[in-house]
Amino acid sequence: MAGPHNRDARLDRERVHRSHHRPREGGAARRDTRGTPEKQASRDVQDSRRDTEALDRRERREKRVSRDIPGRSPRQKPRSPERRRRIDPSSFTSSERSSNPLSFDSLAKLDAHNEKTSRRTQEQEQLLAPGDKDPGHERQRKEKVASGRVLKDKAKHRRKSDHGKEKRRVVSGPLAEEGNVRTRGGYVAEESGKKRFGRKCWISVLVVVLLLVILIPVGVYASKKNGGGGSGGSVGSSDDGPEPANENLKDVNENDIPAAAKNTYLDPFTWYDTKDFNVTYTPETIGGLPVMGLDSKWDDSTRANQNVPPLDKEWIYGTMPIRGVNVGGWLSIEPFITPSYFKSYKPNQGIIDEYTLTRELGPQKAAKTLERHYSMFIKEEDFKQIQAAGFDHVRIPFSYWAVTTYPGDPYVPKISWRYLLRAIEYCRKYGLRVNLDLHGLPGSQNGWNHSGRLGAIGWLNGTDGALNAQRSLDIHLQMSTFFAQPRYKNVITIYGLANEPKMIALPTAAVLEWESKAAAIVRKSGMQQYLVVGDGFLGLSKWKGQLSDVQNVMLDVHQYTIFNKNQINFPHQKKIQYACQGWTDQMKESVNVATGFGPTICGEWSQADTDCALYLNNLNTGSRWEGTLPTDDPTTSVTTPRCPPDSGTCSCDKANADPSSYSEEYKQWLMMYAEAQMASFEAGWGWFYWTWATESATQWSWKAGMAAGILPKKTWQRDFNCTANVPDFKDLPENY
Repeated sequence: MAGPHNRDARLDRERVHRSHHRPREGGAARRDTRGTPEKQASRDVQDSRRDTEALDRRERREKRVSRDIPGRSPRQKPRSPERRRRIDPSSFTSSERSSNPLSFDSLAKLDAHNEKTSRRTQEQEQLLAPGDKDPGHERQRKEKVASGRVLKDKAKHRRKSDHGKEKRRVVSGPLAEEGNVRTRGGYVAEESGKKRFGRKCWISVLVVVLLLVILIPVGVYASKKNGGGGSGGSVGSSDDGPEPANENLKDVNENDIPAAAKNTYLDPFTWYDTKDFNVTYTPETIGGLPVMGLDSKWDDSTRANQNVPPLDKEWIYGTMPIRGVNVGGWLSIEPFITPSYFKSYKPNQGIIDEYTLTRELGPQKAAKTLERHYSMFIKEEDFKQIQAAGFDHVRIPFSYWAVTTYPGDPYVPKISWRYLLRAIEYCRKYGLRVNLDLHGLPGSQNGWNHSGRLGAIGWLNGTDGALNAQRSLDIHLQMSTFFAQPRYKNVITIYGLANEPKMIALPTAAVLEWESKAAAIVRKSGMQQYLVVGDGFLGLSKWKGQLSDVQNVMLDVHQYTIFNKNQINFPHQKKIQYACQGWTDQMKESVNVATGFGPTICGEWSQADTDCALYLNNLNTGSRWEGTLPTDDPTTSVTTPRCPPDSGTCSCDKANADPSSYSEEYKQWLMMYAEAQMASFEAGWGWFYWTWATESATQWSWKAGMAAGILPKKTWQRDFNCTANVPDFKDLPENY
C-alpha cells in the first residue's frame, strides 16, 4: 500500500501532469479562465477530489501490473527519500514548466518519481533478450515521463503501429499505467477489458467493406462477361504456369557470347524461355536460318500409339488414316483463340489482328508479350497430352515473320522460329508426325485476321502483289533448305505451301502457277515430303487434273457448316446426316483420281454448330446465328437470324454457356456430330481438328471438349461411325 508521503507526492505529480498537459480545443491551447479567487478555490477542491480518485485507480492498476516486472516483488517498498536525486528546478525548459508556479518540494517529489521510474525501466531492460538492447550501450537513452509514458530511444527501438503510434516492447510498469495494453485484435482497456478502436480504425474498416461490396460483384460480372465464347474456364490461357526457370543458363558463361551477338536472336541470355533449348552459342545457319537452340543428336524410334509405326518406319498415306490436331492461335495469333490480347482495346482503336496488335504494342513490348505467349500457350505437356489423346499428327500453323520481316512490318521477327523448332522436337519425342503450315504469307493471301492482317489481299493482288508472291517463294527456299536436313526426314512428313489462299477472289491460274513454282523450289532443296495445297474454297470437284505435274501433293479442304449461311441453319439431325453423306461423298470422289484430284485431307474442322464464339467472325462484329453480320458483300452479308427455321429466338447466350450447363442430350449430339465428321474425313486420307487449345471457346478446343465429355478420350474409340441411323433429337431445342 502507498504511504502518506508517497500519496502526497503522487498527488503533486498529478497536478504537474495536468498543468503540463491541458486539453486543447480547436487545435489551440486553452487559456487560463479560472476567474476569481473564490471560484479558483472551489475548482482546487474539485481537482483535489478528482486527483485522489484517479490516484486510487492508478495504485490499483500499478499493483496488478507490477507483478509482471521481473526482479521486483509486488510488496517491495519504494526507495527511501535519501536515495533520491534532487534536481534544480532551473534545469526545466519553458516547455517543460507548468503555467503555474511549483514549489521546490513538489519538483523534488517529481524528480524522485523520475528516478524511480528510470531505475525500474533499467531493471526490465536487463532481462530482455540481448538482441533487444543496444549491444554497446553507446547511445544515451533519453527518457521522459509524461502521464506515465516512457519514450524509448527512437534510433534503436521505435516501432510504428498501424495508426502511426509508437510500439513499445514492455507492457508492464509505467507503460501499463497508460491504461491500454496491446493485444491481438486491437486495444483492450485495462479497466473494462473491452476492445476499443480509434475513429480512424472504424473509418478504415468501413472503407474496406465498401470497396469489397463494390469490387466483388464487378469482378464477378466482368469475369462472366469476358468468359463468353463457350468456355469452361481458361483452358490453355496464355498466362498459365510459372515463369521459366532457365536453369540451363547456369552452365553457360555469358562472356562466351561474342560482342556482336549480344542482345540478338543468338544471345540466349535475352531469351524469355530456355527450357529444352541448347543454349551453347553457335552462329551456324542453314538456308540463312539459325540452328541455335538445337541439339546435334535426335531419336526417331518413338511411336505415337500402338496403332501406328514409329517415326523411323514409313507411314503409308492413303492406307493409314491421319488423325491429327492443329495448334492454332499459337505462333500465328487468332483473336477468337486468344481473345485476352484484344479485350482491353476499344473498337475505335482498331486493334483487330496481329498486325494492329504488334503495331500498337511497339517492337519491345510486342516481342516481350508474344514470346511469353509462345512459351506459355503451348508447352511440352500439351504435346504429351496430344499423344495420350490418340493423335498421330500435329499441324503447326506459323507465319512468314518467323523467318523474316520487311520494311513497314510491325510483326515480331524470328522469335517464333525458335519455338517452332522446339515444337518439332517435342513432336519427335512423343512420336507425332508434323504438318508444317505456312499460315500467313507476305501481303496476306486471303485478307482474314489469321493471315496476320485483316483487309485487302496483297498477295498476287494489288500494287505489291507480285513482290509479295516472290517474297513468299524466297521464304520457301529458305525453309525447305533448312528442313531438308536429315534430322527432319522422318518427323516432318507434310509441308504446306499456303494456308487458305482465297481463290474465289484471286485469279485461279495465278495461284496454281505460284504453287507450281513453290513446289519446284521445295523439291530442288531436297525435301521429298508430301506437299499440301488448299482447295481455295473452289470446291473439291474443281480440282480434278490440277497440278498433275507435281508428285506427292495433298489437297487440303476445310469443312465447316457454320460459315455457310445455308448450312448453319440445318437442324441437329440434318447436320450429322450432312457430315455422314455429303462430306463423305465429296471425300470419296476427291481421292479417286478418276473423278477428283487424288490425295485429299481435311486440314480443319470443329464440332461447333454456331458461329457464336467471341471474335470468331472478327472483332466488333456479330454472327450469322443471330443475323447480326452485315458486310459489303451481299453474298456473305447476314442480317436475319440463321438458326434453324421455326426454332424461336436465335441467341448466342446459351451457345456460349459453360459446358457444365449442357444437357445430356446436347452432349450426346456434340459427340455424335464430331464422330460423324471423323468417319467422313477418314473416307479420304484423314483429318486435323481445329484446334487443340483455346482460352474460352470450348467447342473449338479438343483439350476442353475432351475434359467436358463431348469429345472422345481416344481418337479411335468411337460409338458412332455413320453406319447407324441418326436420331431426330426432337427433345433438343434447335436454338438452345
